[in-house]
Amino acid sequence: MSQHPPGALAALRELCTPAGPPTPLFAHARRPFLRRLPYLLAWLFLIILLPTSTMVLGKDYGMHPDVALVVALGQTVPLLVAVRRPLLAWAVAFVADVVGAVVLLAGPLPMDRPWPWPPMEIIGMLVLLLALALRERRRTLVAAWLLTAVAGAVFQSIAPERARGTWIVLVVIGGLFLLVGAALRERGDARRALAEQETISEAERAHRTLLEERARIARELHDVVAHHMSVITVQADSAPYRIDGLPDAAREEFGAIAAAARESLTEMRRLLGVLRSAETDGERAPQPELGRLPQLVEATVRAGVPVELTMTMPATDAALPPAVDLSAYRIVQEALANVVRHAPGAATRVSVSADPDGAGLMVLVVNAAPLQADVPPLETGGTGHGLVGMRERVRLLGGTLDTGPLPDGGFRVAARLPFTTEEEPSSA
Repeated sequence: MSQHPPGALAALRELCTPAGPPTPLFAHARRPFLRRLPYLLAWLFLIILLPTSTMVLGKDYGMHPDVALVVALGQTVPLLVAVRRPLLAWAVAFVADVVGAVVLLAGPLPMDRPWPWPPMEIIGMLVLLLALALRERRRTLVAAWLLTAVAGAVFQSIAPERARGTWIVLVVIGGLFLLVGAALRERGDARRALAEQETISEAERAHRTLLEERARIARELHDVVAHHMSVITVQADSAPYRIDGLPDAAREEFGAIAAAARESLTEMRRLLGVLRSAETDGERAPQPELGRLPQLVEATVRAGVPVELTMTMPATDAALPPAVDLSAYRIVQEALANVVRHAPGAATRVSVSADPDGAGLMVLVVNAAPLQADVPPLETGGTGHGLVGMRERVRLLGGTLDTGPLPDGGFRVAARLPFTTEEEPSSA
């Protein structure tokens, strides 16, 4: 039985503890007017109720003017506090209302005047109950409503000849105000929680997209690196047969190089097995290259997008580094897919050319505004990662990427892919 008092005290302490920090009501509203509205209403009710309550309590109810002023201050000033601390404001006003009812009970009361709650007190208490409902938990609202009902019932039982049933009006209308205010508060909390969750989900989605695109690029570059490692293995294995008079030490060195290359290929295949998933089995096909751009452009034209292709490059693409060749193709592919999805029917120009200094490759994809803004997308496929994949490919090669809308409503994708990275000297 010794556990009951601490539990009761804890429950009482929880009821008396505000639900959150003393932020103003409607502080999360987007419009400035709504954020200032609680202050305006609080001052409006204070200006109206303070002089009215003082005059009515003094003249109509026969209360001493000084006492009437003190009671009216206790009932109305908390309206200003209710903007930030509605629970404290309601508690102070409730005590002032009870004190006012007791003072009126001690003296003569005109029989035609409502008691224990005069009309001004009912209006002020309803405003405070609404503010309380917009901030506090349900159990706190139930406790405030019960205290209001119990206080009215007690006064009714003490002096039934004086009671006019006004306490029932306060209990009924106050309960409605609490229900409406609680519903509005819970709806606002749900909307804010949903907005926060959407923000978190969007950040997680962007991070997951970035990781997926990096894994996809790593899978594609595996073929490029594996090709070079295979060449090293073949050259190291065949060197003793191609070079006459090779010393034994050199033969052993070539054998070690070949063994290390084969071991590296094995480890890379294991790494690729980790990067692949059940959904990426289709990516085991040979990787595309710039030589297949005409077929890509032809497929895009069949999808309803007029494309003009310009390639001012050497006749053969063999001199291009494989990573640059693959990345350039993927950038053009993703840019054309975006045009099909977001600007159907827009005239598009694709240009692939070498730098004037021959140190890199320039890729430019420019499309005009869509012919009709309400035309539905012609294609819903693609990687779905768009500019993220372009940015990652360019960053991997140490190049630059410039994307953005054009004044006429079109879009521009410009990438420069250097043939050598900063970590790879061009003289190597």
